[in-house]
Amino acid sequence: MADPVITYESKDNIATITINRPEKMNALSNQLVVELRDAFQRLQDSDDRACVLTAAGDKAFSVGADLKDPPRDPNLWECMPGVGVMLDKPVVAAVHGYCVGGAFCLVEFSDIAVADETADFFYPEAQIGFCGGLIAGLAARITHKHAMEFMLTGVHYKAQRAYEVGMVNKVTPKGEHLAAAYEYARILADSAPLVVRALKRFTRDVVTARGPSELSALAQRELLAISRSEDQQEGGRAFREKRTPQFTGR
Repeated sequence: MADPVITYESKDNIATITINRPEKMNALSNQLVVELRDAFQRLQDSDDRACVLTAAGDKAFSVGADLKDPPRDPNLWECMPGVGVMLDKPVVAAVHGYCVGGAFCLVEFSDIAVADETADFFYPEAQIGFCGGLIAGLAARITHKHAMEFMLTGVHYKAQRAYEVGMVNKVTPKGEHLAAAYEYARILADSAPLVVRALKRFTRDVVTARGPSELSALAQRELLAISRSEDQQEGGRAFREKRTPQFTGR
C-alpha cells in the first residue's frame, strides 16, 4: 500500500491538513485526491472548528495535476472544499512557492488565504490545451477583468499581485505564512460556531456564483454518494435474492 500523501493533525479545535508529496512538488495524483477528499470529510465530521490547508517542502504548495497520474477516478473536483465535500467549517489556505492550475482551485475554494512572498500563482490551461472549468468561479470572487487575465493568459501572479486583486488576504515574509494562517484559524475556532457556519452557508448559497463545471460537480457529488452507498448495494442484493430491500439511509 502506498504511503499516505495527506496528513491530518488536530490540536485545540484546529485541523491541519498537509499536502505531503514534496518530492513531486505536491502534484495532485489520484491517490492524493482521494486522501484530500477524505481529509476534508474527516474535518466536517470532527469536533475541529477550523482548518489550515498547507503543503510540505520548500518549492511548491502544488504544481497542479500530476501529468503521469492525472486525477480521473476520482475527479479533481472531489477534493475541492465546498464542491466535492460540503464543508460548513472555514478553511484557511497557507501558500508558498508554486501554486499551479487545479491547485489554485484549492485556494479559490478556501475561505481565507495567506501567501508568503515566494508564492507564484498561475493557471496555464489555455496555453496547454486543457480545461476542467472549476476556475470559472474565480470571476465571482475577484474582479472580472483580473479573473479573465489570470484564467486566459497564463500570467504569473506573484504574492503581492495576488493580494492586490483579492486572491489572498495577507502576504508574509518567506516561511511565515503558516503562522499567519494559524492566527486566522485561532480566531475562527474561538468564534461562535453557529454564526460561522451560517455565514458560510449564506455566502455559498446567496453571494457566490458558480460556473457550469462547479454546478456539474455538485450534482455528481450527490449521485456518487448514492452509487457508493450501502443502500445501493443492499438494493442490488435484494433484487438478486428476490426480497424486499432493507434501506438504512447510508
